Amino acid sequence: MSLEEYREKRDFRRTEEPAGKPVEEGEPFFVIQEHDASNRHFDFRLEVDGVLKSWAVPKGPSTDPSEQRLAIPTEDHPVEYADFEGVIPEGEYGAGPVLVWDRGPYRNIREDDDGELVPLTKQVEDGHITVRLQGEKLRGGYALIRTDFRGEGNWILVKMDDDEADARRNPVSTEPESILSGRTLDEVAAEGRDGESDRDGSGETS
Repeated sequence: MSLEEYREKRDFRRTEEPAGKPVEEGEPFFVIQEHDASNRHFDFRLEVDGVLKSWAVPKGPSTDPSEQRLAIPTEDHPVEYADFEGVIPEGEYGAGPVLVWDRGPYRNIREDDDGELVPLTKQVEDGHITVRLQGEKLRGGYALIRTDFRGEGNWILVKMDDDEADARRNPVSTEPESILSGRTLDEVAAEGRDGESDRDGSGETS
């Protein structure tokens, strides 16, 4: 899995986003980042073989198994991106504020007919991923399913019907704060504007 497409879209002299570097093996993790670019959305990312496989989820994840959320595949991101929170500057790809909405380890729970776990790389290729999230806001089983099995098109993100399912919750709207800083996306954006003003000499520093 290459980060070439990710790097080609960014000027790392202007954006604080990470360029990517080799990573040590460890427990795989997921991260969900809220991002207000051309459209406000949530980026759902799974660490797979040293990169973050990524999908843009316009409405964000749900804890209701009856809800199917559109998930649009995007380019792989470096694993360091899981810590990125701030404002991508104007003129750069994806310009706008980003926060870390949820994060935690995940477990592969998809088995083949022999009861063996199907590697995540193959699940991505097959267009059917099944994992159990252990985040601060989201927990339990989730499935990512490609809607066009010719290898193209969008996916859907669905909460599995397990003990962690809850149709009454709507964490996207009721729990908007970053798990890293406690800020909302609007606060990240405002602080980014303040910081830019200070760097331009048009604001005051304390």
